Amino acid sequence: MVRVAAVQFEAGQDVAANLATSLRMIGEAAGRGAELIVLPEFCNHLSWYESREHAREMACRHGDPFLAAVAGAARRHRAHVKIGVTLARDDGRTTGASLLYGPGGELLGEADKQILMGAENDHLDPATAPGPVVDTAAGRVGMYACMEGVINEVTRGLAVRGAQILLNSLNSFATDEASLHVPVRAAENKVWVVAANKVGPLIPADRLAQVGAGLGVPVGWLHGAGESQIVAPDGTVVARAPRTGEAVVVADIDPAAADAGRARLLATRRPARYAAITRPPRGRTAPPGAAVLPVAVVRAGAPAVRRAARDGALLIVLPEGSPLSAAEASAAVRDTPAHVVTGTGALVNATGEVPREDPPGPSAGDPGGSAGDASGVGPCPIHRLPWGRLAIVAGEDARHPEEFRLAALADADVVAVPYTAREPWELRLGLLERAAENRLNLVVAGQDGPDGVAGLVLAAPRDFTLWTAWEGPFTGRISHPVVTTVKNADEVVHAVVWPEQAVNRHVSRGTDLVDGRPWHLSGALLGQAG
Repeated sequence: MVRVAAVQFEAGQDVAANLATSLRMIGEAAGRGAELIVLPEFCNHLSWYESREHAREMACRHGDPFLAAVAGAARRHRAHVKIGVTLARDDGRTTGASLLYGPGGELLGEADKQILMGAENDHLDPATAPGPVVDTAAGRVGMYACMEGVINEVTRGLAVRGAQILLNSLNSFATDEASLHVPVRAAENKVWVVAANKVGPLIPADRLAQVGAGLGVPVGWLHGAGESQIVAPDGTVVARAPRTGEAVVVADIDPAAADAGRARLLATRRPARYAAITRPPRGRTAPPGAAVLPVAVVRAGAPAVRRAARDGALLIVLPEGSPLSAAEASAAVRDTPAHVVTGTGALVNATGEVPREDPPGPSAGDPGGSAGDASGVGPCPIHRLPWGRLAIVAGEDARHPEEFRLAALADADVVAVPYTAREPWELRLGLLERAAENRLNLVVAGQDGPDGVAGLVLAAPRDFTLWTAWEGPFTGRISHPVVTTVKNADEVVHAVVWPEQAVNRHVSRGTDLVDGRPWHLSGALLGQAG
């Protein structure tokens, strides 16, 4: 067993004060027996700069007094310490860096942030190489930071390369980090996650009122969201800090306990299909879908399908394993405009089975390709329907984030998912994240599932990110779907989704959830798990 700690605190513009706080919190965690300690992102200076030159001036340098003191604390406490700082590199870049110091004070590994968030793009440079998996006495460790956990590629690549523990340093105001984006990375990869977030203002105190007024949000939402946490490989949060205030949370973990489960899960991936994820972005080219789409999950026979269609559902999804055949489903929607996705993933309407559009593979005139693989066979076929573009992800494929990324790259608006969840995290975290990280609408239909839940309807919300005007009050969430739950007792559940919202993928200024993925650093996704 290894005792790990996540610590949260406030960091301002006084570098010396930030160092003193970092050392004090390392000492507090070590005093509670922690052998692996994770600190937040940007511990050296508030992530607020007047220029790129200012950012470089305030950045750390290897061997400087700030980092030497952190290394000394690791050595003094005989602990592994992971800290997030800005780092002035010798090649002229200034990066957001995750640094891991060993119990002897030695630098064991470093990872630059691969996808930058908002104004970070103005002042910092992204990574030029993927971060390492570091073999330590505490286990095989991978590092990432904040926005890298709002998409799946960085953490997935670390898991495929053999990481057992992922260390996440955050600088985030978003409440859905703690509720969704942090724990899902543990569950979907069968790894431990130790995540440390900030508290206190993330903007200089003398600018808070001005920035809050400009964004139309209370200044309290411009503070770090706290809730630093330690998450087990099944997505269970085993230790969580409060929403506000300094804190240290600790837990005893067995890094190897999930090795077998991780191997089984990752073995069902299909890397030969994922080449499009590693190609340069081409941008969405399809027009927006309809503003509103009435949908239904039907977990009963043909009469229930017929009623759902006559009640206005234009897309009906049947559960995985439904005995209703394509011909029977087609007959059930006769004389209606409805489409039905069967339990095997076929699409039918009143006239029979609907052909699909296979996206082309790369060509000389399209070196970036599309969602097709190198053979030209599209792994994510698209159905062009009157209300938008439909993808279907059925069965075991629904467990893997790569499949939904392919749907987003094929410009899907809605994904039908006939799938019965195998584990609770899939309905509590996994499928919600598939909608959130791709800005997709999902209609999920299964047989009776864990915790009394059989399916979900997940709508891409109109209110999205802090940087756009909201129709309702700001909730603190940056990327989270609107959820309608399908319970085991339900036969028919009606809901609406918003296809047109799939075109808006900018989670912040300069940060696109899909095209901003670190495609050129994601080659590990094309390999089998190590």
